Amino acid sequence: QVQLVESGGGLVQPGGSLRLACAASGSDDNIYATDWYRQAPGKQRELVAIITNGGRTNYADFTEGRFTISRDNAKNTVYLQMNSLKPEDTAIYYCSARWVKRGGESGDYWGQGTQVTVSS
Repeated sequence: QVQLVESGGGLVQPGGSLRLACAASGSDDNIYATDWYRQAPGKQRELVAIITNGGRTNYADFTEGRFTISRDNAKNTVYLQMNSLKPEDTAIYYCSARWVKRGGESGDYWGQGTQVTVSS
């Protein structure tokens, strides 16, 4: 079993930066990727970025080169560096770890989320 704990959220002015961290405790060899999602009030949860165990990354179009996902395997932590933040980036940010077993069974671990508020 794996527990994910996000940190690093807070209040920041437009144009500012935050670095979110997703620390994992426990282990699961079936995990193959870690994502950051976000959910704004009244909106559906949306994928922000993904990083595979091999380090491949992919981003949602709205990140527009402003966000960078990275991982530190020694610390079992995945980061989301967010620059040039906009008010529309305001949301709860969640990390999740995707796993799949050889038989095809798959699922996700989720953290509790961290609030990001971009406002002047």
